[in-house]
Amino acid sequence: MLKIIKSWLLWSVSLLLVLAGLVAGAAWYWATSPVTMQVDPADYRIESGTGVRGVARAMSDAGIQVNEDLFVMMARLSGRDIMIKAGAYEATQGDSPWTLLERMANGDMTQTRITLLEGWTYQRIREALAAHPDVRQTLDGVDDAQLLDKLGVEYPSPEGLFFPDTYVFTPGTTDFDILRRAHVAQKSLLDQLWSQRNADIPLKTPYEALIMASIIEKETGHAADRDRVSGVFANRLRLGMPLQTDPTVIYGMGDKYQGRIRKRDLTTDTPWNTYTRNGLPPTPIASSGRAALEAALNPEQHKFLYFVSRGDGTSEFSENLREHNRAVAKYILGRD
Repeated sequence: MLKIIKSWLLWSVSLLLVLAGLVAGAAWYWATSPVTMQVDPADYRIESGTGVRGVARAMSDAGIQVNEDLFVMMARLSGRDIMIKAGAYEATQGDSPWTLLERMANGDMTQTRITLLEGWTYQRIREALAAHPDVRQTLDGVDDAQLLDKLGVEYPSPEGLFFPDTYVFTPGTTDFDILRRAHVAQKSLLDQLWSQRNADIPLKTPYEALIMASIIEKETGHAADRDRVSGVFANRLRLGMPLQTDPTVIYGMGDKYQGRIRKRDLTTDTPWNTYTRNGLPPTPIASSGRAALEAALNPEQHKFLYFVSRGDGTSEFSENLREHNRAVAKYILGRD
């Protein structure tokens, strides 16, 4: 009788081991087999605080056909249920449930990018952020003063405070987070370059350097001319001459600017009209790249007081008004 019981127990244990092996094998096969996808790729987002069942449901809602109960069990048994990180993810054909779980546990999120260009105004930057499908909008109704307060700065305007660059981010990142990154990048670069400035420049603060750099950015895109253009403006500031730069007039005109400047625009006073007011305008007029900032802080030493576009992206420089008028006649009026 005892032998029969022992045999039965051995048989039962063996059967249970076989069944357990079959179940484990089936579970592993399921966990490592490609999921069926209704779309490829499938993008989905896990919000902060979402439980593992909510994660499985988010994947299912995105067209990733995964068994929710099995996914929950796999995540909990592996301990990865508490490792899943909130963010945006992408599933592609061939991904298995285990691959998807590992990706979320490691925080291997989808990334996208946005490029802010040199010379863009703050308004243009906001428009680009608003148009980007992966940027979460949080600044609707936030005015300039409120934005500056959120950034912790005391400047009169957000204009020029954001470094033009390509920013990589995960979908769902807020517009403010991107602006904050761009502002930190601008401040860091400006602080670095200010410490390396030419001590003789007629600029008193880093903010004045930012204003000057924005004017240079809008005045010329020709790399070889930036330092020389900066030198012209530095000479004018030292002599107390008005800067007389058209981009500041255009900025002050706002929506009234329709592609051309008339004589009356040059004589209509605004805080940014450098024909009617001496010195720098009160704020930058655009975002400045590194090259424009370097030019503002290290202007070329020369005696030029005027310059005019040659029409090919370069400029003709003159030391006096007579030479300048000759250059205007040649390059603007077409007279030899």
